Amino acid sequence: MTALMRILVLGSSGFLGEHTVQHLRAVPGAQVLIGGRSPAADVHIDLATAGVAQLADTLGALRPDTVVNCAGAVGGSSLALAGTNARGPAALCAALGEAAPTARLVHLGSAAEYGASGQGLALTESSPTCPFSVYGATKLAGTLAVTNSGLDAVVLRVFNPIGPGSPASSLPGRLAGLLRDAERGSAVQVGDLSAYRDFIDARDVAQAIVRATIATAPLPPVLNVGSGTAKPVRAVASGLAQLAGFGGRIDEDGVGSTRSPAASRAWADITTTVSALDWRPRYSFPQSLADLWAAATGKPVGTLRPAHGST
Repeated sequence: MTALMRILVLGSSGFLGEHTVQHLRAVPGAQVLIGGRSPAADVHIDLATAGVAQLADTLGALRPDTVVNCAGAVGGSSLALAGTNARGPAALCAALGEAAPTARLVHLGSAAEYGASGQGLALTESSPTCPFSVYGATKLAGTLAVTNSGLDAVVLRVFNPIGPGSPASSLPGRLAGLLRDAERGSAVQVGDLSAYRDFIDARDVAQAIVRATIATAPLPPVLNVGSGTAKPVRAVASGLAQLAGFGGRIDEDGVGSTRSPAASRAWADITTTVSALDWRPRYSFPQSLADLWAAATGKPVGTLRPAHGST
């Protein structure tokens, strides 16, 4: 891409949004505009409350070539989840249809829209959607609003993002904070770690977003963004504990995630995404954990304290 492309990013202050902005700003010819509720945003946009006419006026003034919607709620009341995850994308699509019908929309969905993998198979974009939680149901509603909008739009259905900046609302981010602050020999409380998940580095997600943004050909309506493998959630705990030199106990009787609690095993088939976007994950699971820990502690991994009982 050499010609100037105006890219409006919504939800830029979130975990994936921050990585996305960083990667998009490295694209030659990209002019990245920030929309959101933050005082640092170029334009104030709140998808959960804004009217379609107001959004259309804003989009008409900005004239974006692409809108990347990273805005989403992962917790809170059902009303809050519905406002951001379902109403927001629907209002955005309606406004784009009025003000910028030729702009591409890249919207972030969630693996929670699927529920569990069936019969031990990887989830493809055509797998049935049967979300177990309000979060997954509202994300699915947002996806349906996008895919039925008639716009040049693609939903990137993101699996379990991990890496530097993982928020406390996620298990990896929460566990990193607990281990960082734990006393030697103590115990940290987490939820059930028996599930298997598809962990994908947030920087790989951001690169998939870049590819979807600059692609010149029409894209499939939904693309899975994951690593293509299922790893035990306990591997997150054991990997971070090793990086932390933690010698205490990790108890699994705490409160776990409410996003897809009934899905014991879920992972992505990324065949279509690899073909459509010419994209593959680059960051390994151990590297993602190491960079998460380094960001959470401000310490390079090589200078971390030794494991309990070592010298």
